[in-house]
Amino acid sequence: QVQLVESGGGLVQAGESLRLSCADSGRTFSLHAMGWFRQAPGKEREFVAVITRGNGVTYYGNSVKGRFTISKDNAKNTVYLQMNSLKPEDTAVYYCTGTDGFRTSITAAADYDYWGQGTQVTVSS
Repeated sequence: QVQLVESGGGLVQAGESLRLSCADSGRTFSLHAMGWFRQAPGKEREFVAVITRGNGVTYYGNSVKGRFTISKDNAKNTVYLQMNSLKPEDTAVYYCTGTDGFRTSITAAADYDYWGQGTQVTVSS
């Protein structure tokens, strides 16, 4: 059974950096891809980034492209999200997610099968 455990959220000032981690525990085989979504109060869940386990292909949401970097450590079944040049509009709960395989769209929350509990990221101006 998949268990995604996030860490690394917190409160920072605009322009600073944070790194989120997500460990996939409780599995004897690997997810096809892991990634991150975020949800701000009153808004829909937004795709942030994804990375495939096999060849490490990455894809980013437009709002974070050039500032965030997703990476992975297959040996640890862990994915990371390095967030640089943070802005107040990045404030949200960040959710780690994983999929056994994409069906329609890599940016659609419905295509992801497993979710972490979420970690709060707050960026002050």
